[in-house]
Amino acid sequence: MSAKPVVAATDGSEESLRAVEWAAREAVLRSAPLRIVAAAGLLPRMIAGHDKEQYDTVTDVISKSSDRALQAASERAAKAAPGLLFDADHLAGAPAEAVVQSGSGALMLVVGSRGIGAFSALILGSVSRYAATHASCPVVIVREAPEAARRQVGIGIGDLEHAEAPLTFAFEEAAVRKASLIAVHAWHTPESDISRAGEALATPGLHDIEEKATARLEQVLNEWQAKYPDVQVQHDVAHGHPGRALIGLSARCDLVVIGRQAAHHGPGSVINALLSHAHGPVATVPTA
Repeated sequence: MSAKPVVAATDGSEESLRAVEWAAREAVLRSAPLRIVAAAGLLPRMIAGHDKEQYDTVTDVISKSSDRALQAASERAAKAAPGLLFDADHLAGAPAEAVVQSGSGALMLVVGSRGIGAFSALILGSVSRYAATHASCPVVIVREAPEAARRQVGIGIGDLEHAEAPLTFAFEEAAVRKASLIAVHAWHTPESDISRAGEALATPGLHDIEEKATARLEQVLNEWQAKYPDVQVQHDVAHGHPGRALIGLSARCDLVVIGRQAAHHGPGSVINALLSHAHGPVATVPTA
């Protein structure tokens, strides 16, 4: 059994409970323990309520909500993966930072794409986006988990020279799932750049770029397939917006993996597009 756990964050929402189920099944595939966490997010001035008070304080409501979230998540994990070793813990501190810290040293951190919001201190939608771009471990954001296994893992490769960590994660996922892997390398040239470049980016030029990118991608994938000979590999190189290409890929994969760099997760980024529109789970893997 792996000493590193799979960590799943919950706030009691249905989206987070589906993420816990996904994490439980993943833990079984990885022969790893599962840790379920919930962050109550109590502010420093929120002190525990006194026994003499007739009504629950805000602190009481938030704490009880966190308790219920962990209880529901534990029940879902036990049902999804009978016999799996897991524990459930409350986290202290601000929810986003606490959840990110819980993933330190983990195989991966698993979160839902949206939370219950409203009175809950852990609004998992915002926390999941923060975790997806700041955690030191791979982060899986579970969106519309497929009802049936598709036996395919996808990976989007932007920088072929810094793809070792995402490729490792993607090939391992494909191996434990007995799935094939499809690698997509897409690039996008804004229309303004095309107009400025003129003939330099005419169709023949794009064709040359695509040929070189395909050859380099094949070389990289061949090196990794030698390490994972049981994983069947396909690849696709295309000129188009990477986010759009990977969103389409997510509709036919069990998981889509992308590398994560600190400076590339704002509006318009590939990560942002996938977190907003993917048709299935997305894994962001730190590349540095």
